[in-house]
Amino acid sequence: MKYLAAYLLLTIGGNATPSAKDITALLATVGIEAESARIESLIAQLAGKDINELIAEGTSKLASVPSGGAAAAAPAAGGAGAAGAEEKKVEKKEEPKEESDDDMGFGLFD
Repeated sequence: MKYLAAYLLLTIGGNATPSAKDITALLATVGIEAESARIESLIAQLAGKDINELIAEGTSKLASVPSGGAAAAAPAAGGAGAAGAEEKKVEKKEEPKEESDDDMGFGLFD
């Protein structure tokens, strides 16, 4: 991910086709030692492709992925009536109020 992030930062900065040297130099500015094999692989995979098109394609693929919240809520909906009835039976116990030092007239930093 750090190599892809560096590649994207360089493209946003105006370098349409960052080289391995460019990516290595950018990562070195933040103290990351770059692996040249991974950088070369990334550059080979992105060669000749428009970054904006790849981002748009990835975004459309992510839109079709179901999120965890909606899927988890569906099975719980069937048992919601029983769970609601049990919750009504459970009464909240009142916790005793802690005595405050304010009534004594002194504080920690007085």
